[in-house]
Amino acid sequence: MRTHTRALLAALLLGTAPVALWAQMVEPTTPPPAPEFAAQGQPVFVNRDEIYSYRALPEYHEPEFVTKFVEAGQLPPVAERLPTEPLVYSAANMPDGVGAYGDVMRHVIGGRPEGWNYTAGQSQGWGGIDIGLSECLTRTGPLFQVNPEDLQPLPNLAKSWEWSEDGMSLTVNLIEGAKWSDGDPFDTKDIAFYWNDVVLDPEVTPLNPASQETFGQGTTLEVIDDHSFRFVFTTPFPEQVLYSLAYGTFCPGPSHVLEPLHPAHGGESYDAFKNAFPPDYLNFPVMGAWVPVEYRADDIVVMRRNPYYWKVDEEGNQLPYLDEMHYRLSTWADRDVQAVAGTGDFSNLEQAENFVESLRRAADENAPARLQFGPRIIGYSLYPNLSGNGWGEPDERAQAVRELNRNEHFRMGISQAIDRQRLGESLVKGPFIAQYAGGLYPGTAYYDEASTVFYPYSLDSAKAHFAEAGLEDTDGNGFLNFPEGTLGGQDVQITLLVNGDYQTDRNLGEGVVAMLEEAGIQVALNTLAGNDRDAARDAGQYDWMVYRNGPELITVVQGTTQLAPTGPATSWNHHANEAGELDLLPWEQEMVDTVNAFIASRDPTERTELMKQYQRVFTENLYHVGLVAYPGALVINKRFANIPEGAPIFQFNWAEDSIMRERVFVPADQQQDYELHPDTLPGAPGGDGPVTAG
Repeated sequence: MRTHTRALLAALLLGTAPVALWAQMVEPTTPPPAPEFAAQGQPVFVNRDEIYSYRALPEYHEPEFVTKFVEAGQLPPVAERLPTEPLVYSAANMPDGVGAYGDVMRHVIGGRPEGWNYTAGQSQGWGGIDIGLSECLTRTGPLFQVNPEDLQPLPNLAKSWEWSEDGMSLTVNLIEGAKWSDGDPFDTKDIAFYWNDVVLDPEVTPLNPASQETFGQGTTLEVIDDHSFRFVFTTPFPEQVLYSLAYGTFCPGPSHVLEPLHPAHGGESYDAFKNAFPPDYLNFPVMGAWVPVEYRADDIVVMRRNPYYWKVDEEGNQLPYLDEMHYRLSTWADRDVQAVAGTGDFSNLEQAENFVESLRRAADENAPARLQFGPRIIGYSLYPNLSGNGWGEPDERAQAVRELNRNEHFRMGISQAIDRQRLGESLVKGPFIAQYAGGLYPGTAYYDEASTVFYPYSLDSAKAHFAEAGLEDTDGNGFLNFPEGTLGGQDVQITLLVNGDYQTDRNLGEGVVAMLEEAGIQVALNTLAGNDRDAARDAGQYDWMVYRNGPELITVVQGTTQLAPTGPATSWNHHANEAGELDLLPWEQEMVDTVNAFIASRDPTERTELMKQYQRVFTENLYHVGLVAYPGALVINKRFANIPEGAPIFQFNWAEDSIMRERVFVPADQQQDYELHPDTLPGAPGGDGPVTAG
């Protein structure tokens, strides 16, 4: 029996419920079916070891222009630059086989790089720049093609791992002999610095926040030797840690460059540490396939191949195949336009407003790009700030709104005041948008429709719920007022935080404002650029926010601790106060207990049942108010080969990771003359850019 139905029964038994008011309340249901949408690619499923392995090969090769650097004495031979056993891609898993060297992938992005210190919280502008620069201990992007029975993260910089018999520790073995792009060895010094001086240092906030809670409360890390370390846990077999070792919560930075600037090691200050590597600091050492060699503000970032990259194909060709990456600094909407038009090469088409025109253009047989839609796993929710005990130091008005947010009838009223069908059509008409109840996405592994509670649109029902929450229009101006004892009975005024970088976010925010106004709730938009929006979110300085949901609601096994407020800062909409105290509502505690039980369980049947319970509690109590869900499309120029079928724009990670760009190539007879720095390699860190041989 649903929550408000139980409340109604109790109120009736006490003789206190206004029956006419309750009669207006529309009962929750299961979600309505999504429209049929056939234009979705399907992946070819394989086991993990069919994608790549680690082994030595008889010989290794490199582009001819790189050999000139070796001959000039400026670079060691390729075999000396590679690990003892490099990561070797299987040709059988490459859709088009072993590739050819050369050419460029031209990206267009809407973000602007802040700098290269990713671990200290500097954005590189998104759009795949960070994924091209940073490598992490494990890898998740390609998991969309892994058989479900073999599903766990792929090894990456962590070549292997072993659990102790009791599951209380995990030994991680790094690839041996890998080097940063400046030739410095990658080893456990980089791991120790990241753990001690980033994860455990409260003054450092990585771009994708990693804290000790991310790896389990009380977890410690012990260095064993240069290439192995051990996690020690407080609970057995926390297997989600393997996902936390992937993008972007365990992508170590170059300790030989970062450590001397960290305040714990003699650096000037935390601000100086974070900002020591601005965008015009070129050749920043990376483990990724490409290195930044040119930056022009509001114009372009250029990255050239990393001569020390530690991956090869089966014929021993050092990767990547593509010599150069471009990131034009424009807008996110322009990214889609240029990719479809052929002036850009790649886009994650995720703004629904561009779907119809993009499909129309791609239908032309002479179109330069192809479109491939995935499942409906782009979802937006309205997040109410549920922290009532001081997170973000709310003023009197904000505190009053938070008390309303914690009222179940107020949240039900919000949900039923939103016409999701109309909201979706404000983005795009056609079979794209599905009404979204919140919680886990339909079609994903742990979703269960019978456990999903959906509060359908009904303005009368919304108003009845608001009345039950103590709100009525006492001054006759059309907006509901707080009760007389709260803020003097003034109008309820709520601020809605949205990301101004994306038209979709703005459109959804404007739709929510208009629909809540129809229900008598006054909402004002606070539109901030993405980084500023995230700062306001992390500081708790908002009433509501419209936000695109994270991967934990898609995969569950990734970012599992973020499914509920399992720690002081694991939830986007319910943090602890400065004293570290969480004031969880009873149903939130039930969610936390369920998530922790899921983490602790190794029984697939039990885990499935726990996620059913989680979904019921989440959607019945509206932890977030689900809005809409829709598919994304991978847009890529037809000249590129080795693009796997069914690659989603976002599932376990973004498509830039999923398609494994280091093995993407352009056949020799289709290559274009787009390189801005041909026949060059990255120079010394902080230097003027690329260098030529000799």
